[in-house]
Amino acid sequence: MTTVAAAQAESPLVLALDLGSSSVRAIAYDRLGREVDGAAARTEYEWRRTPDGGVEADPDALLDGTFSAIDRALAAMGAHAPRLRAVGISTFWHNILGVGTDGRPVTPLYSWADERSAAAAAALRARFDEEAVHQRTGCVFHPSYPAARLLWLRGAHPDAYRAARTWLSIGEYLALRCFGRAACSISMASGTGLLDQRRCAWDAPLLEVLGLTPDRLSPLVDLDASFTGLVPALAQRWPALAAIPWLPAAGDGALANLGTGCVGPAQAALSIGTSGAIRVLRRGPVPEAPAGLWIYRADRARVLLGGALSNGGSVHRWLVDRAAIVPSGDLDRMLRGRPADGHGLVMLPFLAGERSPDWPLAVRGAIVGMTLRTDPLDLMQAALEAVAYRFALIWDLVRAAVPTVREIVASGGAPAGSPAWVQILADVLGHEIAVSEEAEGSSRGAALAALEVLGTARAEDLPVAHRAVYAPDAARHARYREARARQRRVEAALAPLQPVVGGYTA
Repeated sequence: MTTVAAAQAESPLVLALDLGSSSVRAIAYDRLGREVDGAAARTEYEWRRTPDGGVEADPDALLDGTFSAIDRALAAMGAHAPRLRAVGISTFWHNILGVGTDGRPVTPLYSWADERSAAAAAALRARFDEEAVHQRTGCVFHPSYPAARLLWLRGAHPDAYRAARTWLSIGEYLALRCFGRAACSISMASGTGLLDQRRCAWDAPLLEVLGLTPDRLSPLVDLDASFTGLVPALAQRWPALAAIPWLPAAGDGALANLGTGCVGPAQAALSIGTSGAIRVLRRGPVPEAPAGLWIYRADRARVLLGGALSNGGSVHRWLVDRAAIVPSGDLDRMLRGRPADGHGLVMLPFLAGERSPDWPLAVRGAIVGMTLRTDPLDLMQAALEAVAYRFALIWDLVRAAVPTVREIVASGGAPAGSPAWVQILADVLGHEIAVSEEAEGSSRGAALAALEVLGTARAEDLPVAHRAVYAPDAARHARYREARARQRRVEAALAPLQPVVGGYTA
């Protein structure tokens, strides 16, 4: 991560707000995309997980945490806060909430990980030509997307559905709280499953099935349609931000590509946070959507192609919590010293369902092959390898769709904290992996988007250094190819035991 002291930071400065899946961050950057030393604050939060598969949060509590992070970041900047000239915003994709006519929430904030709309997604698959919808929207029918969640809400919570005057993402609700009005960026809309991506308009056939009209969703804008003029209470609270432009929120995955320098068809960004993804960002028209992958947008000019895993660092976290494995340098060293696939286990890492490339509506994890000799380190290695096998499925599809990709750049908490896992990924994929020097890719991407709107920088002109490069081992890659095939066989054998998605009635 490149940083600079506030006194040496080049103007203009921008503030990046990053509403992530486990915390919110406020970080100041300078004109060269460098993080300003000390000008950062983080607020962690947790989702409510319900017994029926729900994953919800209080949207006001999340924004209160965001406001607290802004307070602390501005306080840390001190006399340099008036040098801020714009605010860029990153939020996690696929979230949604409903607000009433008074602008207050009438539903919780629903995460992409909420599984309760599986039957609604099945109903949409039965009603539509899913491949045609995939080509229009870049998305399939799956419980992770708001398209299915809205249909589920219409049937399961009809009173709340009727009470919702407008359906918003958390970034749009942030704008509503801060400016009294909301707008949805093309970027965020592209991750709803409701946007006709080539027309950049809400998809009429899908809205009709949901009983919605476009005015029940936010107006669509690009990132240069900034908000200005904070509501009085917040203008008084943050005078340095009161009159400067705030960009509409954009999707964190697209911004992570910007922030880690993966801005063209030669580079693929591999992110591992709570979940995981491989993405390629490029300028130009929307291409045909490959089977198994999605297409989203960073803005009207940039298209993002890739695939996402529902399980990434969350699998590592689950083992730390459940198997009493304490993360440490020794643990990482021990993992790197073990033979590839040397534990005799097969793990299906579907602890939070799954997305690419198969898009199952409901699926559960499993560990096969345990004996009395199995120890916690075996479980950890099997889990990290299992997630890497899922990444390999996406990588094969991405490489076929974008054969110009030459470089894989990894970022996120997992690559930064576990060199052993990065080496496993390189060996499984059979491709060199560079770890980005930039730890906060989405935050930096939001800052670069703000600098682009100000006209002072282009993301393509502000590359990111690599912290380390991991080369694959040919023998381990060959062993992992066998292990990948075994995992797929076990997955197929256990398919009859997976949850059956029942019917749906709206």
